Amino acid sequence: MMKVPFSTFAPMHGEIREEMLAKFAQVYDCGWFIQGSECEAFEKEFAAWNDAQYCVGVATGLDAIYLALKAMGIGAGDEVIVPSNTFIATALAVSYTGAKVVLVDPDEETYNLCGKGLEEAYTPRCKAIIPVHLYGQAAEMDEILAFAREKGLYVLEDCAQSHGATYKGKKVGTFGDVGCFSFYPGKNLGALGDGGAIISNNEELANKIRCLGNYGSTKKYHHTYLGTNSRLDEVQAALLRIKLTHLDDYNKARNTVADKYIAGIRNPKIRLPKTGCDRTHVWHLFAVLCDDREALKAHLEERGIGTVCHYPIAIADQECYQKEQLAHLPVAEYIAASELSLPMYYGMTDEEVQYVIDAVNAF
Repeated sequence: MMKVPFSTFAPMHGEIREEMLAKFAQVYDCGWFIQGSECEAFEKEFAAWNDAQYCVGVATGLDAIYLALKAMGIGAGDEVIVPSNTFIATALAVSYTGAKVVLVDPDEETYNLCGKGLEEAYTPRCKAIIPVHLYGQAAEMDEILAFAREKGLYVLEDCAQSHGATYKGKKVGTFGDVGCFSFYPGKNLGALGDGGAIISNNEELANKIRCLGNYGSTKKYHHTYLGTNSRLDEVQAALLRIKLTHLDDYNKARNTVADKYIAGIRNPKIRLPKTGCDRTHVWHLFAVLCDDREALKAHLEERGIGTVCHYPIAIADQECYQKEQLAHLPVAEYIAASELSLPMYYGMTDEEVQYVIDAVNAF
């Protein structure tokens, strides 16, 4: 029996091991670990890679969303529209500001936010909308932007799973006011610890986010805002710089695996993911839907294949949000009950991919 993990860093990190260790030694010997040249260089390189003007490194992807919302002046009494089926960090960032989370169900085909349901969710208290480019695919940005312009809303893109995904030829994170990224190790661009960043073409917003993440200060011991400590450290920035040079290859390899899955899986019990029109997918996750998800998971695990149920409890059902009485929406509830992510990582062999395909088809 073949063993296929859900994910592994071994092929990726094996190829760049010496380069990563040499860079770590360089930072170690330099002795400057916060707000140094490596972070500054990464910010410039990541902004350029995304065709954005500005980038600010922060400690986590959650912090990226939270600080962006704070920079927009969003707080108590405001409302922010969030997809009903995202990872809870998107909603938590809104709650941390004191604003109210307003859930909207996604498109049933792409699992991403579109224009559907936005008008019904809107009230005059709404100040922003957060499209999440879930699993690695862009949301329906034309419809979202049109709605936001009509209502005068900020648009904050959650790009935590979509490094390099495009919509009509333009990379995600550059459509709205800011794009927020996570560099959690398992992301397509992952650090060796936590990390995050925002990108923007709005200099004022970018500068305010940087200030808020540095204790509300632009000059030592002079504090303009009630800020916090959220900065991308030099070690993570240095290692991310190396991985960024390989990211296009990592994404291409994920697409190759996804193409084989889509062509090879022919089981009527399995609903395969679909890529929407005019966009590309970077396949952070290969998420299938199955009405008998637990049986499928057990079937694959018996054959040595690792899987993960992503977000099996919808945001509205989470214990921490029970007092909020958030909307229980059908698409989110269905995805939570039926989603299963198949193995997806850089370095998967053809034999491993075919083994997964055969096992899924045998279910």
